[in-house]
Amino acid sequence: MHLYNLTLQRATGVTCAVHGNFSGSKLQEVIVARGKILELLRHDPNTGKIYPVLTQESFGIIRSLMPFRLTGGTKDYLVVGSDSGRIVILEFLAQKNMFEKVHQETFGKSGCRRIVPGQFLAVDPKGRAVMIGAVEKQKLVYILNRDAQARLTISSPLEAHKANTLVFNMVGVDVGFENPTFACLEIDYEECDADPTGESADKAQQLLTYYELDLGLNHVVRKYSEPLEEHANFLISVPGGTDGPSGVLICSENYITYKNLGDQPDIRCPIPRRRNDLDDPERGMIFVCSATHKTKSMFFFLAQTEQGDIFKITLETDEDMVTEIHLKYFDTIPVAASLCVLKSGFLFSASEFGNHNLYQIARLGDDDDEPRFSSASPLEEGTTFFFSPRPLKNLVMVDEMDSLSPITSCQIADLANEDTPQLYTLCGRGPRSSLRVLRHGLEVSEMAVSELPGNPNAVWTVKKHSDDDYDAYIIVSFVNATLVLSIGETVEEVTDSGFLGTTPTLSCSQLGEDALVQIYPDGIRHIRSDKRVNEWKTPGKKNIVKCAVNQRQVVIALSGGELVYFEMDPTGQLNEYTERKEMSSDVVCMALGRVPSGEQRCRFLAVGLADNTVRIVSLDPSDCLSPLSMQALPAAPESLCIVEMGGTEAKEETGEAGTAGGLFLNTGLQNGVLLRTVLDTVTGDLSDTRTRYLGSRPVKLFRIAMQGSEAVLAMSSRSWLSYAYQSRFHLTPLSYESLEYASGFASEQCPEGIVAISTNTLRILALEKLGAVFNQVSHSLQYTPRKFVIHPESGHLIIIETDHSAYTEATKAQRKQTLADAMIEDAQEDERELAAEMAASFLNEELPESVFGAPKASAGMWASIIRVINPITGATLDSINLEQNEAAHCLSIVKFSNSPDDTHVIVGVAKDLTLNPRTLGNGFLYTYKLIEGERLEFVHKTVVDEMPGAIAPFQGRALIGIGKFLRIYDLGKKKMLRKCENKQMCKMSLFNLRNSILNEITGHIFFFKFQADILINFYIGEVVTSLQKATLIPGGSESLVYTTLSGGIGMLVPFTSHEDQDFFQHLEMYMRQEHPPLCGREHLSYRSYFFPVKNVVDGDLCELFPSMDVAKQKSVAEELDRTPAEVSKKLEDIRTRYAF
Repeated sequence: MHLYNLTLQRATGVTCAVHGNFSGSKLQEVIVARGKILELLRHDPNTGKIYPVLTQESFGIIRSLMPFRLTGGTKDYLVVGSDSGRIVILEFLAQKNMFEKVHQETFGKSGCRRIVPGQFLAVDPKGRAVMIGAVEKQKLVYILNRDAQARLTISSPLEAHKANTLVFNMVGVDVGFENPTFACLEIDYEECDADPTGESADKAQQLLTYYELDLGLNHVVRKYSEPLEEHANFLISVPGGTDGPSGVLICSENYITYKNLGDQPDIRCPIPRRRNDLDDPERGMIFVCSATHKTKSMFFFLAQTEQGDIFKITLETDEDMVTEIHLKYFDTIPVAASLCVLKSGFLFSASEFGNHNLYQIARLGDDDDEPRFSSASPLEEGTTFFFSPRPLKNLVMVDEMDSLSPITSCQIADLANEDTPQLYTLCGRGPRSSLRVLRHGLEVSEMAVSELPGNPNAVWTVKKHSDDDYDAYIIVSFVNATLVLSIGETVEEVTDSGFLGTTPTLSCSQLGEDALVQIYPDGIRHIRSDKRVNEWKTPGKKNIVKCAVNQRQVVIALSGGELVYFEMDPTGQLNEYTERKEMSSDVVCMALGRVPSGEQRCRFLAVGLADNTVRIVSLDPSDCLSPLSMQALPAAPESLCIVEMGGTEAKEETGEAGTAGGLFLNTGLQNGVLLRTVLDTVTGDLSDTRTRYLGSRPVKLFRIAMQGSEAVLAMSSRSWLSYAYQSRFHLTPLSYESLEYASGFASEQCPEGIVAISTNTLRILALEKLGAVFNQVSHSLQYTPRKFVIHPESGHLIIIETDHSAYTEATKAQRKQTLADAMIEDAQEDERELAAEMAASFLNEELPESVFGAPKASAGMWASIIRVINPITGATLDSINLEQNEAAHCLSIVKFSNSPDDTHVIVGVAKDLTLNPRTLGNGFLYTYKLIEGERLEFVHKTVVDEMPGAIAPFQGRALIGIGKFLRIYDLGKKKMLRKCENKQMCKMSLFNLRNSILNEITGHIFFFKFQADILINFYIGEVVTSLQKATLIPGGSESLVYTTLSGGIGMLVPFTSHEDQDFFQHLEMYMRQEHPPLCGREHLSYRSYFFPVKNVVDGDLCELFPSMDVAKQKSVAEELDRTPAEVSKKLEDIRTRYAF
């Protein structure tokens, strides 16, 4: 058995985010690490959206990122710390849209090891040196410089090792142009190691250590070290030199402290806490991430607590000495893994779990009435300041990036009866968790829908002038009339456009600089900008049956198969070519490409004939209307579209030059198939045809603009978009009802939209999330969802949600009441009335937990809920709250043979479970009867001696894993009846009777027979949370679909022939040589992380083939005895056979 690994959706969780000017323009970009993936995001300040520009697989675990800029430079480089045992410096090349490895220096073994650097990175703010550190002992410093050609150079590593030392964090200290200095949070464990009593470990203090790189001696010295009072978790570097006082802010439990070398005294300020907080009072408060904003005149820090509250931190200075730290409550957003403040006034928050957000900083929070907390305020030791959280005031959310991370469970089923199955995933953590229904397709935003007086048959948009950014008219054609609508603040009918309204329209276009053309059955109407109209009438009783038109050319087909060609002359007049062309059969469809910039005409006309052929006809003056090439079709053509795809537009803001793409002829057939064929731009030859079945109706094609380049909208029983994105072709369905006709649409509110008709309605639509494979519908949940089952008869889901260190709703209400009573009791006699009012408002205050977080209880406190939900509407049909400290861990639907008419749900629950050290009060089996698939009726509760870990139906009984035992239970009247047990079982998920699959927490997938010989072994790179056999497309073959904790979705598909397996195995081998991974990891050793890879070909590596240099593509293809086009086709075919 041999399998092929395909990624359907890359990981969406972000482990680290940094920002800088990576393209060398004035625009700031954000680079995020998603486990093994690097992604560059660009923010559009006009629309406020943030969108991916480049996503690149690194085939290694990215542990840390840091941007740096050489002194006097205009471009930021990226230093990457990974598991490769190498330091890698990347440069983003805007022209090629790719990361290029500038330097790669080896310093240690590969893998995530304690003493091999890569976990921590720190950069000198002036870009002169970088320090890379391990968790233990080793730290290396590299000096960065330029050579005579202004290329980046890197020195040999300088060691700053210290044995028996653990590192928590490191930053580059801003010392201006003094010797580069790095600050590290460390702890020395030498004494703790030698003390068996553990007392030394309790007393061990963290150290703040400064390392200085002496540029003169080319040596790193341990300059200074001092013990810290509180346990700290990270450091913030304070601007220095001419910008500020230098030094570091130490974020520790309950306090933030400013420290600097020299005479500077320590400045310490408590971290404010929420007033009347329901959290466990014993819990400390820490900052988890921060962002620094610096201008020429000022700087401030935004630091976020583990509850999500952001504080603005400023420093008060007297000359070069810091005298005070000021903290001010700024806003509350979901807890982030990284924060980035962009110079354009936006804040990017890479959320720890759930969707990532982009906020506009509307105010700096200086002029509001929020109290300002100061380190100079007299406070007793151990007390702190209090503030009241509130909805957003200084920040405005402008965009949201969907993230499935973490996926805790997933099942694939067609519960919505849509022919294509949906993926039902449990995502998120705590109150931000959700059930997400994923469907293959692009999300469509409906901007406007309006009814029309009848059923139209076509729609177009035209500009008044070729230089206009936005369209001026929407032209709607009916059976016997044409309606012209003008686009402005509103869309309204106009009668003075020059269009003939008493006839149906076949096509229309903007012509030349400022003229319009309307083609109707009886002739052509050329409308000049001054409203003069030139008409060309059809000869005799002939009618125009088909036409094709662009900015300078018009081609019409008269009844009988005669082609007439018109071209615009320099005066703006439409002139008919002297000869006409008789076609051998009736013309069914025609297409012209756009006029390339700087040229007079499109050189090719595509004509589809009734004899099941498509012909390319030349429009060059030297051989006008002479045939160039022909393609036989498997069925009658319905529509044609010539587009230029794969190029990039020139970008003014980044200074990127545009690149030319290839010319493609798209043919829609009447049997619902779409063909995409390469059209040679010189000879007009047709080659390399790709085929895809779209639906049951004939395929109509429309050319539209997407992200500045051309795309094709294909309409069958479902609408599809064919577009090029990040140097790969995508053909994705739209998650929208079927449409009949469409055209591109551009207005101020919707710069890249689509105007379409469906029955008697006109719709304006926008597609924003290009590149997305799935569109998602999200339904909110209360606690972290653990598992779910599908009730097959009703299609409803039963979900168990469980949170640790959490209160149930009843406990929360009780704690609130206790706090409110304490408020009144603690008040003086004369303040009782005011205290009662405050207590009442506190009891009525409802802050959404999805934003402000749920109160954190002490360890060993659990809250659980069992929920019945309709996945289509998202309505909760029934929910059962378990008691405080009861944690639901597993569930199953069982039909017992002694009660065959009823459906029972069994839930395994642990009571008073503590995780470390592991202790348990009791285990329970709750049994419910499912009524009509909607309600749960309690039957009984069975006490067991260990925690129930897994439940499965088995031959009319329940098979339950309880602790280390596997037991079979039957349904009794008062409790579950134990029938038998097996005491020697290992944990695995049964796949079928002959084969078994096991996914480990390491991210490996094993596949073995019961004789226990491993058939396949493959390292995914992320923790696999679900694995199942499924078919994802109608008529497709079965495959193994897996989901990961980071929000990735992939599949393992079987090869259908030895020839395919041999081809892909060789392609993978050549790709390993020709396209080494970005971060320096060996691809083979990465996929064999814990066990050697066996019988799996990595499709993620193979699919990088089209993004390689053309010369490399040719050399790899020659080794395989193929052409590059044939290799690309093989890659596309294996993907479309199983998925999308």
